[in-house]
Amino acid sequence: MSGFFAPLARLLAAFSIVLSMPAAAQENGRWSIAIHGGAGTIARDNMTPEQDAAYREALRKALDAGAKVLREGGTAMDAIQAAIEPMEDDPLFNAGRGAVFTWDGDIELDASIMDGRTRDAGAIAGVRGIRHPIQLARKVMTDSPHVMLSGEGAETFAAEQGIENMPSEWFETERRRESLERMKAEKLSAIDVDVKFGTVGAVALDQDGNMAAGTSTGGMTGKRWGRIGDAPIIGAGTYADNRSCAVSATGWGEFFIRAGVARMICARIDLGGEDAQLAADTVIAEVGEMGGDGGVIVVDRSGDALFSMNTSGMYRGRATSEGLSGVAIYADE
Repeated sequence: MSGFFAPLARLLAAFSIVLSMPAAAQENGRWSIAIHGGAGTIARDNMTPEQDAAYREALRKALDAGAKVLREGGTAMDAIQAAIEPMEDDPLFNAGRGAVFTWDGDIELDASIMDGRTRDAGAIAGVRGIRHPIQLARKVMTDSPHVMLSGEGAETFAAEQGIENMPSEWFETERRRESLERMKAEKLSAIDVDVKFGTVGAVALDQDGNMAAGTSTGGMTGKRWGRIGDAPIIGAGTYADNRSCAVSATGWGEFFIRAGVARMICARIDLGGEDAQLAADTVIAEVGEMGGDGGVIVVDRSGDALFSMNTSGMYRGRATSEGLSGVAIYADE
């Protein structure tokens, strides 16, 4: 009898493996990616044609870098890092080069990354001189026993791992320094100065059905006392889980932390059975009701790449294996 049932047992075991696979992994070659470069008060009237074109070109460069990895069969983790690093190097964004100044005139960087397959995560906060904070966050995930490192400790770890370091002047831009000076001279709040949040991020689904998310930022102009926003907080600014979705957020960090935005969107999809767009719109609406603003990018396990925001614009882009590929700036695009 055992010989008779052995083939049946093997068939049932194989069938159970297929059922346990992520839905997207069963669709041959499907992949998707979404990126953002910050959300906020972004109006056509305040953008010159040259500025508009420059942002679109920068977004396209980042999107193409991430999409190339996925198209060639690479992992979601590699794709989001490939998309985020060009934006960390571009002074148009508030991440890496071009990041905002603290009250004391320093530049302190935050980043986080999460693997939806294992739910491993890494994050860094308040670091200086790191060219690619997203790379350091990934090293924390893969080469340390911790999830988050901060300040001098994170910098020491970066040196031990051979992470590229740049001098402070490499990160500094005149427009960011002018924002700090105006904030102090006119006694403005960070929100008055930062009409848009230039945080960058990416989310992706690869051909194996695995998802990942990453976020990188310089925070808010004039931040004091070692302030840390949502970008390096797993569950607030970044979250990925193969069972539901991958999320990267940008906006007024204090509200995104209080609402647990990234984790809440995935929970509504996984536990509540909500459509990804509805889940994202509902959570962003709650942020608005609390008094905060910003947006998110989301990729779900079916491969949909989508956005939600309660601002007039968000620098963003998305691409999928079905041929969708484009970048946008304003909310009505």
